[in-house]
Amino acid sequence: MKKRLVSALLAGAMACSMVLTGCSGGDAEKKDTPPAEKETDTNKGKEQDAVGEAAALIDAIYVQERTDQTDEQCAKAKEAWDALTEEEKEQVAGVNADPDYFGRDTGDASKDDPRNQDEIGENEILAVSFGTSFNSSRVDDIKGIEDAIQAAYPDWSVRRAFTSQIIINHVQARDGEAIDNMQQALDRAVANKVKNLIVQPTHLMHGAEYNEMMEAVSAYEDQFETVKIAEPLLGDVGTDATVINADKEAVAKALTAEAVKEAGFDSLDAAEEDQTAFVFLGHGTSHTAKVSYSQMQTQMGELGYDNVFIGTVEGEPEETSCEAVMEAVAQAGYKKVILRPLMVVAGDHANNDMAGEDEDSWISAFRASGEFDSVDAQISGLGSIADIQKLYVEHIKAVMNDTAR
Repeated sequence: MKKRLVSALLAGAMACSMVLTGCSGGDAEKKDTPPAEKETDTNKGKEQDAVGEAAALIDAIYVQERTDQTDEQCAKAKEAWDALTEEEKEQVAGVNADPDYFGRDTGDASKDDPRNQDEIGENEILAVSFGTSFNSSRVDDIKGIEDAIQAAYPDWSVRRAFTSQIIINHVQARDGEAIDNMQQALDRAVANKVKNLIVQPTHLMHGAEYNEMMEAVSAYEDQFETVKIAEPLLGDVGTDATVINADKEAVAKALTAEAVKEAGFDSLDAAEEDQTAFVFLGHGTSHTAKVSYSQMQTQMGELGYDNVFIGTVEGEPEETSCEAVMEAVAQAGYKKVILRPLMVVAGDHANNDMAGEDEDSWISAFRASGEFDSVDAQISGLGSIADIQKLYVEHIKAVMNDTAR
């Protein structure tokens, strides 16, 4: 992000300035420096060392691999951050470190449930998510899905796993909340003598994250009597952009209805009469599953949702790029735009790439185009929508009724 780049440039400029001063001054300059200035320079050096150490410790836990040192590293990173002054915290800049890592307010983590408890019993439903460090979204979206599953299946124990160790480390270091990764969650299931395991991915599609989850589960499959994998949100991928299914239809209807309601319209037709278009923004991927986004656009068309457009942060597939979607909305004659995530959680992508203040965010680009009278954003994830939660419950029911292993 630009904030990181600016911070990094400032840090580099400060470092270069210190080096040049030392080289050009020599011993003569040292002799002429009053004691007070010497002390000030020393203090600045110590402050800069503390800032640099905090940045380095944050970078050390911004990794996808968990090790025996991870817990200690998370604790040290937070300790180093807490020891900084407010002014020093604004100077933190590393490869991935910035003031927002610990400093941004993303909501109350204490409202979340990591679902890492033992005493699971014989039957477990493991809800697997990519994860998010945005506390409010983790509560509303991920916990919302997990709570709905637990309510639907009270005789089963619902547990959680995140596939992003980077996010797990972030939440642990900042909030003291320990969330299992896939290996930890599966080890916990084995240690608790779980017999029947159902894995429910909260992922949108059969993409790269889903494949990695499947690899992790396959390594443990023989340690349970039954293992069943429920479908991700959009179901089967399909072969081309024309292939749609009941899951995609259900998601399209639920998401659109929620967006229309939040925008204050009685119906999607009323929004269209108001020249308002909705742009639902997914992550995007280079994986072959990217066709799912094109299928969602097809689905919107099949439902007659002419003022609904599908975009992606990554711009893959090409027709979902910011420029392509912006042009499509403008050519269709809509003068008002509402952006909303086509993502399970409203995390970093929703808050920054979609609705952020930087000029390269979607909301900034749409506004800067001059094509639209108003551009607004709804920052809510799919996971908070009741009908989406029900869809996950139905996916679990489908595999429960499947007698195959």
